[in-house]
Amino acid sequence: MTVSTESNAPADAGASDDTTPAGHRRFGAVWLAAVLVFGLLVGLAIGLLGPRLTTPGDDSVEAGFLRDMSTHHAQAVEMSMIAHANSADPAVVTLSADIAMTQHGQIGYMQAWLRDWKLSPTSSAPPMSWMKDSAGSVQNGLMPGMATPAQLADLRKATGTALDVQFLTLMRQHHLGGIHMAQEILDESDNTDVTWLAESQVRGQQGEINLIDSMLKKLQAT
Repeated sequence: MTVSTESNAPADAGASDDTTPAGHRRFGAVWLAAVLVFGLLVGLAIGLLGPRLTTPGDDSVEAGFLRDMSTHHAQAVEMSMIAHANSADPAVVTLSADIAMTQHGQIGYMQAWLRDWKLSPTSSAPPMSWMKDSAGSVQNGLMPGMATPAQLADLRKATGTALDVQFLTLMRQHHLGGIHMAQEILDESDNTDVTWLAESQVRGQQGEINLIDSMLKKLQAT
């Protein structure tokens, strides 16, 4: 599938500001962690509300998608927390917080639905086995768009503009992979919960790709 990345995002995504007090940055990290916990609890509560007339089985495409996307999201949260803690660019700090909170909350939905369906959050099936024609979609054990261990290690060591560019580049690729997975489950599932979540993921991540493109242009121009 081809994902459009045409950007209409505002060009003034934010300029670098190295003067943020250390105390404020520590407070920001604590605040973000608290919001992530709250978002996960809300996702769990909402996901458990309401009876289900029928529930997907252990080998269903829905269960496979929720398990794989939970793992996929977890890496996005990890990369976002690294950028949020170490970037000096307010636009990157804001975007990384938004991504971390959104995807952490969505993990809450997905894990709650699996529990509601009386299914394990993990499976012995290979990643992406729920998706038709998935051969080649997993490279070195990684699902579409996921960063390699070496790339994550480089991101943790990076500073300044190099950190911002690495984070935005990795997250753009990560979002493209996530959109591909979400579009596939939209083709294969009619479960209203799962399709609602997948549609919101496509919209949200496409919008963030547009913003990332504009941010990268500004960083690379300087």
